[in-house]
Amino acid sequence: MDYRTKEEQVADFLREGILSGRFPRGARLKQLEIAEMLKTSITPVREALKLLEAEGYISGGSYKGATVVPFDVGASSEILNLRVLLEAQLVRGAVDKLQTEDIDKLRGLAAEFEAAAKSGDSSAARAVNYRFHRRIYDIAEMPQTMHFVQILWARYPFDLINRIEGRAERAAAEHTELLNQMIAGDVSGAMLTTRRHIESGWSELRGAL
Repeated sequence: MDYRTKEEQVADFLREGILSGRFPRGARLKQLEIAEMLKTSITPVREALKLLEAEGYISGGSYKGATVVPFDVGASSEILNLRVLLEAQLVRGAVDKLQTEDIDKLRGLAAEFEAAAKSGDSSAARAVNYRFHRRIYDIAEMPQTMHFVQILWARYPFDLINRIEGRAERAAAEHTELLNQMIAGDVSGAMLTTRRHIESGWSELRGAL
């Protein structure tokens, strides 16, 4: 059962859409179109856009619409270090709380990501990547840390990283390694793999640029 409010569900749908490239950087988001897409009223859409504007995903979240903001290349190195710090802590918290149903769900998402990567569907891969990591971090039950991570994600060039040839396939292998370490209860190994996973994507982007 989904215990999130309608506002939270809409916000998560839009975050995933932005990070996956479904709503590209610079794209306009209109409240009525989103409400019709999700078959909901304007109110939760309006509140979700306010939340995403506060997190830095969009600008100008008025009734006339909002714009998906570009990422800040100059700030990416600082954001990288903050992501490593916070996401490693979320993984640490998740290992302690991991249940059988969580493992089954994460295995399914990892397999879905790998299939999207192999088929070359980068948009689908980015969407599943968001769900995979979000699922892990939600298990940790550290909402304040998760809040700051979502702010960092808004400013990170996921769309560029995932265009790098072969990156998605390499990320799939990293997901498998991380999940296996979590299942084995290897906290230090899972935290180290998280660091390497985040840093490898950034390193490949710098090489490509």
